[in-house]
Amino acid sequence: MPDTPSRPRELRRVSATRYVTPLREGGSLPGLMEADDEGIYVVKFRGAGQGPKALVAEVIAGEIGRALGLSVPELVLIDLDAALGRSERDYEVRSLIVGSAGLNLGMDFLPGALAYEPGASPRVDADLASRIVWFDAFVTNVDRTARNPNLLEWHRRLWLIDHGAALYFHHGASGDYPARAGATFPRIADHVLLPNAARLEEADAALRPLLDRATLEAIVRLVPDEWLAQPGAPALEDQRAAYIEYLARRLEHAEQFVEEAQRARAQHV
Repeated sequence: MPDTPSRPRELRRVSATRYVTPLREGGSLPGLMEADDEGIYVVKFRGAGQGPKALVAEVIAGEIGRALGLSVPELVLIDLDAALGRSERDYEVRSLIVGSAGLNLGMDFLPGALAYEPGASPRVDADLASRIVWFDAFVTNVDRTARNPNLLEWHRRLWLIDHGAALYFHHGASGDYPARAGATFPRIADHVLLPNAARLEEADAALRPLLDRATLEAIVRLVPDEWLAQPGAPALEDQRAAYIEYLARRLEHAEQFVEEAQRARAQHV
């Protein structure tokens, strides 16, 4: 079952103390790192190919998932000193760490977690599957497919990870964000849990009220300024306002993406 929904809270800030190992499953080459709070984190680097906007998507989508009561590992802001990479023998890893000096994103490492495997893992019940599909349709997450579910089984719960590919609208001009809120999302047809999502209308009724405008504003304001302050980008407050307005309008169009998911599901079952 989902967690109890929670209000957004400030992301903790830690400092990386040791690079442990690369995680080569993802295209962005995340790494496992220790921090000064004695925690171990999967770190997404600002210098990776997807750039800071992938980290923006990780924070906004991940914290929306948490606000909806879904299980998302804790996200932290992690300061990275370029000196940590200078002793790395792997040129790609060394270049990535040195090029990511400053503030990056850490996701709590879940030791012993198993990757969700369609057909092999326990079947996800209709209620949880529907909530996850609703969430991914809302944040336009293209990366929850059978090929790459981005789901982990840990302590008898299903955990949602890796949301850097969500909110793909923001790779366009910032001022155009709200106009894209009602866009269709055909990629929902590829969602790994769509065949199980038989309670999408119930999920919509339960989840939509959890995302009032104040919650959306609080989540967007968790994004660090320096991830938004890129060359040629609009003013910080204009960017934040565009994200908030997009999400608020997308929520107003929820019945459209729910119907789209239902139509896609009907072709699966």
